[in-house]
Amino acid sequence: MKKLLVVEDDLSIQALLHDFLQEAGYEITLASDGVEAISLFSACAFDFVLLDIMLPKIDGYGVCEVIRKQSNIPIVMLTALDSEANQIKGFDLQIDDYMTKPFSMPVLLRKIAAVLRRTTAEEKDAEVLQYKNLKLDFGAYKAYVDGQDTELTPREFEILRELLSHQGRILTRENLINLLWKYDFYGDERIIDTHIKNLRKKLGVEMISTIRGVGYRIDKEIEK
Repeated sequence: MKKLLVVEDDLSIQALLHDFLQEAGYEITLASDGVEAISLFSACAFDFVLLDIMLPKIDGYGVCEVIRKQSNIPIVMLTALDSEANQIKGFDLQIDDYMTKPFSMPVLLRKIAAVLRRTTAEEKDAEVLQYKNLKLDFGAYKAYVDGQDTELTPREFEILRELLSHQGRILTRENLINLLWKYDFYGDERIIDTHIKNLRKKLGVEMISTIRGVGYRIDKEIEK
């Protein structure tokens, strides 16, 4: 179930949005002012933000600016401000869409679904895995350590990808050979050791652990 943060100070509109969106299958959290919205966003994981502009304490632009420093989460502004200047300001802050009041609830539902569908597809296409100071870009076959491009051979990249995709699990030489060569391998399985040695030189020895007599492991990153 997708989690939506709805930021709206008009209690009647807030209640309407809550009931309608919840009925549509979303999990809704409500905020009535900008400070509360930022606090909730910092404390919880959301999939989408529906954001009014004219809010007490901190307006919607300010809330959007804070969120964008932390996340690329989809944001749709829902507001009575309908001028071109207001819309441009919102898009300059990297919102995903802008809708003015009064509004159609069925149209709003479709906008939310469309934005979620698009951003989910973009995330899938990106295929980027982040682990501590390492970022692995599957599409580009590139690895970055502390933001710096680290050159890996295709086989080194594939071994690293498998270890990261199975965090916390020990992969033996046989496991890795079966995953990468699909059982079509006739060489010395100790070639895996050579690739691991090279990866450690490029990434840092602490990244990949050797489990003596068993295989290799990248420890599962603790979620914060």
